[in-house]
Amino acid sequence: MTNHAPDPAMLAKAETLTEALPYLQRYAGSTFVVKYGGHAMGDPELARDFAEDVVLLKAVGINPVVVHGGGPQIGAMLKRLGVESSFVDGLRVTDADTAEVAEMVLAGKINKEIVAWIAAAGGRAVGISGKDANLVVAEKVRRATADRTQGIERHVDLGFVGEPVAVDATILTTLLREDFIPVVAPVALGADGHTYNVNADTMAGAIAGAMQASRFFLLTDVPGVLAKDGELLTDLDGAQIAALRADGTISGGMIPKVETCVKAVEAGVDAAVILDGRTPHGMLLEIFTRQGAGTLVRK
Repeated sequence: MTNHAPDPAMLAKAETLTEALPYLQRYAGSTFVVKYGGHAMGDPELARDFAEDVVLLKAVGINPVVVHGGGPQIGAMLKRLGVESSFVDGLRVTDADTAEVAEMVLAGKINKEIVAWIAAAGGRAVGISGKDANLVVAEKVRRATADRTQGIERHVDLGFVGEPVAVDATILTTLLREDFIPVVAPVALGADGHTYNVNADTMAGAIAGAMQASRFFLLTDVPGVLAKDGELLTDLDGAQIAALRADGTISGGMIPKVETCVKAVEAGVDAAVILDGRTPHGMLLEIFTRQGAGTLVRK
C-alpha cells in the first residue's frame, strides 16, 4: 500500500478551518449587522461573493442582518429621468420627486436584487425597509453651512433626508428566529408621516446598536483607516480615533464612517469594523482569521 503525501492546497484548507474553529465557537448565536454598499454592490462577481459569505455566516450559526445603500444607483436613475440633484456635506438634497425615486430604487430594485443574490447562494432572505413594522423612525436632518461673506451660519433644507431617532428591532429578531436573513433598505417613516431617505451607514449603525450586535461591519471602498504612511490601522479605540482626527490622519469621508462606528460601540455593539467590500471574502477573513482584514473599532 502506497502512502501519498497530502495535497498542499488541501492541507492549507484544513489548516484554515482549524484556525477558524475558535471563532466559529465564539460567534455561534451572535448577531452581525452588515452595511453593504460601495462599488462592491455593482460588481456581479463581488455581489455573488458577498451573498455566499452571508449564507455561510447563517449556516455556521451566526445571525446576519444586511442594511444596504444605493447612492450611485439613485443618481443613475435620477439622471435617466432628467431629475437634477445636489449635495450638502455628502447628503443628497431630496425633494418630493427625488424621495419617490430613492424609495423606488432602494426598497424596490436594489433590495430585491440582494435578496435574489442570497437566494442564489442557498439562503432565505426577506427584503424590507425601515418603514416595515416601524423598524426605524426618522426625523428630518438639520444642517447649517457657514456663509463666510456674512460671517454667519445659514440653515440648509435637505428636504426628505432623515436620521434615525428610534429603532424597534422586533421584525428583525422575528425573522432571524425563523432562520431568515433580513435585508433592509434605508428608508424610514417620520412621526410626521413623511417618508425619509436615511444614510445607510447611519441606519445600519443605529440598528446594530439597538440589537446589541456582536459585530457591525461597514463595507466601503477603502481598506479601513490608514495611517499617514498608508499602513492599515487594524485596532482603534475612541481615544485613538480622537487623536487621529485631531492630527488630520482621519479626514474627509472617513470621519462620518468612524463616527458611526464609535456611536454603535457606545450603544452596546461589541466592536465595529471598517472593511473594503471589494476584497473577496474580506468579511470572512476579518471574522475567522487571526490577522483580520480591516480596521476594528472597540471601546
